[in-house]
Amino acid sequence: MKKSFQYMVLSLALLFGVSAPQAFAGNEDRSGQAGAAELLINPWAASSGWGNAGMSFVRGVESIYGNVAGLHGVKTLDVNFSHTDWLKGSTIRISSFGLAARVGESSVLGLSLMSFNLGQVPETTTESPDGGLGTYKPNLMNINLAFAKTFSNSISGGFNLKIISESIANMSAVGVALDAGIQYVTGPFDNIHFGITLKNIGPTLKFSGDGLSIKAFLTEGVIQHTVNQRVDQFELPTQLSIAAAYDWHLAESSRLTVAGNFISNSFTKDQYVLGLEYGWREYLLVRVGYTYESGLWKGQWDQACMNLNAGLNAGCSVQIPISKKENAPQFAVDYSFRQTYHYSGTHCIGARLIF
Repeated sequence: MKKSFQYMVLSLALLFGVSAPQAFAGNEDRSGQAGAAELLINPWAASSGWGNAGMSFVRGVESIYGNVAGLHGVKTLDVNFSHTDWLKGSTIRISSFGLAARVGESSVLGLSLMSFNLGQVPETTTESPDGGLGTYKPNLMNINLAFAKTFSNSISGGFNLKIISESIANMSAVGVALDAGIQYVTGPFDNIHFGITLKNIGPTLKFSGDGLSIKAFLTEGVIQHTVNQRVDQFELPTQLSIAAAYDWHLAESSRLTVAGNFISNSFTKDQYVLGLEYGWREYLLVRVGYTYESGLWKGQWDQACMNLNAGLNAGCSVQIPISKKENAPQFAVDYSFRQTYHYSGTHCIGARLIF
């Protein structure tokens, strides 16, 4: 146990030590050069309801996105479904499913899938710029394979392997990325939480396929050649989060948590998130958060802000046992709203089964 803990901490320290300087060395002028921006979208309703402020103590399937170390909170089995109306009015939908199961006294495995429905896009060519050739459907999908381990009553850590898939009618890109996270809890009532997570560390991606080939006459005559165009590689949007939270037990049946999260983006501005969560008997939970970045209060959001989500976040959860038995499984419904400058914000609703 002690040896595995040392190996885990050494691995996490090495990963953070090598990659963290890159995460902090973000160049805002290169924001358009990053790819796979969908990796920065939280598809889960509960944790997004206060702007990802609670990454220091997020639990269950939602921790696969937030801080993978939080998987240690799964008692037996956690199942999560969510549907996101991304940028309401854009007709973009996100469907997510996740499953986490305890596989040992201190180990938990998790699997999640995030898929985008971007609708149908008219197919055009240089000869037919107005379309009329049919449609195609872009595909964006992320698959996560996660593992977390509890090392003591205070410390847990984990890794998450991401498989990234992007494609259109005749081009595609597939890649991998790695997340790592640590959570630490302390205090007289285990009411002080700290967490750090590094996301989206991996090799560059590159598109390939028939869409990069064109037929052209390179010499005089009627001989037609197939020419392959060169495409540049693109980097992943590495992100480093450092979070903390404090619980106040106001009464025997109620809790108030204040949480904060500093998010360092490798290609865009850093963000600061502050959130509050009130829980009554853990049956009803209400959340509110605010996400700030430099320039947000200058009055010209579209010119000052570089991240899509900024400003107000709000959400709630209703979580009830499905029977009167002690330690009965619970069913939860979650909702969240995230403010955005473009369109009418992002709405997410989810359902969970907790065993």
